Amino acid sequence: MKKVLGTALFAAVLFVAGQAQAQEKKDTSSFTHKVSKTATKVGNKTSELAVKGASTVVDKQYKGKCGPHGETVYINNHSKYYYVDKKGHKVYLKESELMDKKM
Repeated sequence: MKKVLGTALFAAVLFVAGQAQAQEKKDTSSFTHKVSKTATKVGNKTSELAVKGASTVVDKQYKGKCGPHGETVYINNHSKYYYVDKKGHKVYLKESELMDKKM
């Protein structure tokens, strides 16, 4: 009986030690980084195009004015001015922040 108990204890110690040594290997390759970076860019561009398309259909464009970096300015149904940034977010502007569009 002592021999069986000792063998079981020895097997349990080996099992626990083996589990402690098994660690997940981190993938630090540049390929994974490039893929995630590209996926983020694609997601941002998709979001930007979707919001711009919806804004063009639903809201009015302000013809004579533009945003801080020459972006198209839209007017929503609450008479608020906004433009769409590169990540697809609507950035609301004050009327004083609008610039004249250069022709």
